[in-house]
Amino acid sequence: MAKQKMLEDLFLETLKDIYFAERQIVKALPKMAKAAASEELRTAFKNHLEETHGQIERLQKVFEIAGKRAQGKTCEAIQGLIEEGEEIIEEFSDSPAIDAGLISAGNAVEHYEIARYGTLKTWAALLDMPEAVKLLDANLREEHKADELLTKLATTSANQMAA
Repeated sequence: MAKQKMLEDLFLETLKDIYFAERQIVKALPKMAKAAASEELRTAFKNHLEETHGQIERLQKVFEIAGKRAQGKTCEAIQGLIEEGEEIIEEFSDSPAIDAGLISAGNAVEHYEIARYGTLKTWAALLDMPEAVKLLDANLREEHKADELLTKLATTSANQMAA
């Protein structure tokens, strides 16, 4: 009889998911930065790329805390969100709406990450992994900050430029 899966198993599967996602995001952010029309948005994407490298390092530490090797598991959700961003680049690259579209795609990715990190942080607390909670909370705070910056750029300039 197969061992019943528990919260620890779900935690590890979700950790693999976000680890894969962050590594895909590292590949997508330079493309988004290159496609951005405004210097401010380009800089935001480049800065978040650096943050994402740090997030990956924190995730590797969470794997260590859990006694597991850091490895990703294909995340269909992030692949779909990244594809949407690539479609926006293809369809709107010469449009005044490009930045609004890129921000929309970026917000979608941030919201996915916020959901994952919030869940993982809660589960790490239940699994009595206080160091993992701290690491996951650091990633969660950075994702919230990135989402807020993108929203600010959308509402102060990009959306008006697209109208």
